[in-house]
Amino acid sequence: MKISSIQKQRFLAFSLLAATFSGQSQAQDTSNTEKAGDILQILLPATAYTTTFVMDDPEGRKQFYKSFATNLAVTYTLKYAVNKSRPEGNGGQAFPSGHTSVSFQSAAFIHKRYGLKYGIPAYAAATYVGWSRVEGESDKHDWTDVAAGAAVGIISSYYFTEPYNGFTVTPTAGKNSLGITISKTW
Repeated sequence: MKISSIQKQRFLAFSLLAATFSGQSQAQDTSNTEKAGDILQILLPATAYTTTFVMDDPEGRKQFYKSFATNLAVTYTLKYAVNKSRPEGNGGQAFPSGHTSVSFQSAAFIHKRYGLKYGIPAYAAATYVGWSRVEGESDKHDWTDVAAGAAVGIISSYYFTEPYNGFTVTPTAGKNSLGITISKTW
C-alpha cells in the first residue's frame, strides 16, 4: 500500500498535535477559564493547520510543521533545563508555558502567513490562553512563564513563515526605534 504525501503530512500533523497534548491531564475541578484556555490551546494550532488545506497551501503546511516542531523542541528543552516550580507548588517544568507557546506559535503563523486581518483574532485567543494559565484558580504559571512561552512561540513562527500573498504588516522594534514593516508577495 502506497502512502500519499498528503497522508504523510496528515500523519505528521496528528503526531505533532498528539505529542503536544499527551500527558496533559484534565483535572475534574478546573475552572471554566482554565477549560476555555485548554480548548483554545488545541483550536489555535488546529485552525492554523487546517487553514493550509483550505487555502491549498502546501508550502505553508511545511512552514507550519517546521515552526510547530521547533516551538515544541525549544519549549520542552527549556522546561526540563530550567525546571522551575509551578506557583501552586504542584510540580516543575513551569518555564516557559507550553500552552502559551503553542497558542502564540499558531497565532504568529496565521498572522505572518495570512495577514494581520486573521492574526488579530488569533493573537486575542492566544492572549486569553496565557491569561488563563495565570489568573483565577489555574495558577499554573506566573507572568514570566507566559511571556517566555509567547516569545518562543512567536519567534518559532517568524523564523520559518513567509507571507502567502498580499500585503503583510509586521511590527518591528530596535534599540532606539519602533515601527512596522509592510511587505508584498507576488
